[in-house]
Amino acid sequence: MSAPIRIGILFGGPSAEHEVSCASALGVVRALAGGGYRTVAIGITRSGGFRLLPDAQLAELRDRPAAERAIDDRLTVTGPAVELRSGPRPGTVQVCAGNAPGAVHAELDVVFPVLHGPFGEDGVVQGLLEQLDVPYVGCGILASAVGMNKVAMKRALRAEEIPVTPYVAFDAHTWRETADPEKLVLGLRRPLFVKPASMGSSIGISRVGEGDDLAAAVEEALRHDKHVIVEQGVTGRELECAVLGGWQPEASAVGEVRVAGGWFDYQQKYFGDSDPMIVPAVLPDEVTERIRELSLRAFAAIGGWGLARVDFLYDETTGALYVNELNTMPGFTAHSMYPKVWAATGVGYREVVERLVVLARTRRAERPATTGSVR
Repeated sequence: MSAPIRIGILFGGPSAEHEVSCASALGVVRALAGGGYRTVAIGITRSGGFRLLPDAQLAELRDRPAAERAIDDRLTVTGPAVELRSGPRPGTVQVCAGNAPGAVHAELDVVFPVLHGPFGEDGVVQGLLEQLDVPYVGCGILASAVGMNKVAMKRALRAEEIPVTPYVAFDAHTWRETADPEKLVLGLRRPLFVKPASMGSSIGISRVGEGDDLAAAVEEALRHDKHVIVEQGVTGRELECAVLGGWQPEASAVGEVRVAGGWFDYQQKYFGDSDPMIVPAVLPDEVTERIRELSLRAFAAIGGWGLARVDFLYDETTGALYVNELNTMPGFTAHSMYPKVWAATGVGYREVVERLVVLARTRRAERPATTGSVR
């Protein structure tokens, strides 16, 4: 019998999406239970420290009944301080005691960084894992960085002639030096959506309609990032498609997000009492195929690998489709759109996770040899 594949689950992190990451990670742990895998959960504190979740606590959280709301069903960042070091065998990494360098808690074959937002989804952790030369799930450094930054993402999409909504972007210094805030958004029609350039889960986003305070919305965005993007609102349907794969990725069925009022903000995403997701979305076949095609093109435009969720706005009156953004590590709870649209395509949650593990190892095996060692 072959040895189990040892997978390290990184979760938590310093970003405002800490709790969402903890919930996503528990979903991945449950998917990998049994079947030739051994999971090791490594939580990252809000200050950036690494903690090894004890096996007994991991098992208890994994096996308890799922909560009704995904955000209430999550791993906890607790346990002894640890650090990651290159393992004795190529392509492995060791989980070592932080206060006793000689003590090794575990050796990992693959790392799954189930991290959302800055520090975990923006290329920072991916750079660490590249330096450690261990296979890891998801996009690499460049695609993660471009996917996280909404300005860079839109520029990459525009370069490939992929439709995006009209927008402007500026930094905190420009904002402070501007006497008339309206001049910065000249040419855009309200409603506007004001967003931190690098944040997810709808954190820091404000909708600015006629008569609303633009300055207050920008100040809220600047609480989370020093760069702001302001997008022209589109009256239309919110649609989402998932991408999975490496050199020849596949696109999933299309899902739709419908909310009773307003827009799909953080509160409705994680604390709402009803499920706003319709899978599959009811669309003409040609629109569905156009969304799937654009999803693959957008994934290629940022140099994606492994996975991404591509979000669209669809104006039914004109037939126009706009790529709103890509998420290179989308929500992974049982209630999240990414696993739901793949289930509608005939690929279950466990199979999705298993494919991602294979893709992580494939990319590392195909990595060009370097002349020097990074260890």
